[in-house]
Amino acid sequence: MAGAGEWREAREAIVREHMEAENDLDFDRALATFDRPRYELIGTGRVFDGAEAVAGYFRASRRPFPDQRNEVLALHHMDDGVAAEFVLRGTHLGPFPGLDDIPPTGRTFECQMVALFLFEEDRLVCERIYFDTSTIIRQLGAAG
Repeated sequence: MAGAGEWREAREAIVREHMEAENDLDFDRALATFDRPRYELIGTGRVFDGAEAVAGYFRASRRPFPDQRNEVLALHHMDDGVAAEFVLRGTHLGPFPGLDDIPPTGRTFECQMVALFLFEEDRLVCERIYFDTSTIIRQLGAAG
């Protein structure tokens, strides 16, 4: 059996491809980086399991923030994956997911986050994202 060190390059390439595909709004390409698509959004408690659910999340998350982009700050390798530190930015131009009563503000946000890309050997099986929702809402001027 190969060790995690042997998958380091392959895993990092998958994570970079995934994050670039999201920036390019190429959600088919982002989905293709998964062996089994699964997103866990710790900041909201929402889980999207399976290709259809994850594809729906991609589409829904770009409605309020059509220009959403990530900037990778650092990648850290773990026994079972890669932790990505990144900054997420976007402009609030549509209804905020789960907070439809907040009209688009036209304001931008910038939030530093961590995503754990979890692997089984060299196969991506989950992206678990940690972030603070209140940081985003405050920057959008949607809460005091």
